Amino acid sequence: MNPIVFIIDDDRDVRSALALLMTSAGFAYETFDSAWSFLSRFDIQQSGVLVLDIRMRDMTGLELQERLAQETYHPPIIMITGHGEVPVAVRAVKAGAIDFLEKPFNDEVLLNAIRRGFALDAEYRYQTSRQITVQQRLQRLTPREREVLDLIIAGKRNKVIAADLGISQSTVEAHRAKVMDKLEARSVSELMRMMLA
Repeated sequence: MNPIVFIIDDDRDVRSALALLMTSAGFAYETFDSAWSFLSRFDIQQSGVLVLDIRMRDMTGLELQERLAQETYHPPIIMITGHGEVPVAVRAVKAGAIDFLEKPFNDEVLLNAIRRGFALDAEYRYQTSRQITVQQRLQRLTPREREVLDLIIAGKRNKVIAADLGISQSTVEAHRAKVMDKLEARSVSELMRMMLA
């Protein structure tokens, strides 16, 4: 799914100017005249970046940011404002905004922030997908294989694992082979990276 720039601003002229900029940069975009109109179409599966005005009627940009923070995930946020309010900027960045730009801003600065947001969103989605895959693979393990895995991750050798679990070393080796197979790990270091992820 291609990333989208979600432009949320109650000023039609600003939305039009930003839409023109997105077109010239080759970015897919959608515009919204309010936070509520964005929320009515919000899809957590859609990758992208929010370009969000701080001051809007009904729900401000900060209020929308707080609302989105309650979701499992939301795209990175770039706050824009026509009023240089340092306390508001600090609050937005502390709440997770990746940038805070004062209107009128340099087009290239905004485009660079959007590119950075796309990269952050893609990385988060990749890591999340990877974690889900590992969780699904972990569910394939029997309780005994899970015990063996935990002891492998703790850095214990087969002989020590066998003693800890009161089973033979060859049984540990059989469980270890099944763990590697079910988790689709080619080496112990790959197994460790999976578990750390």
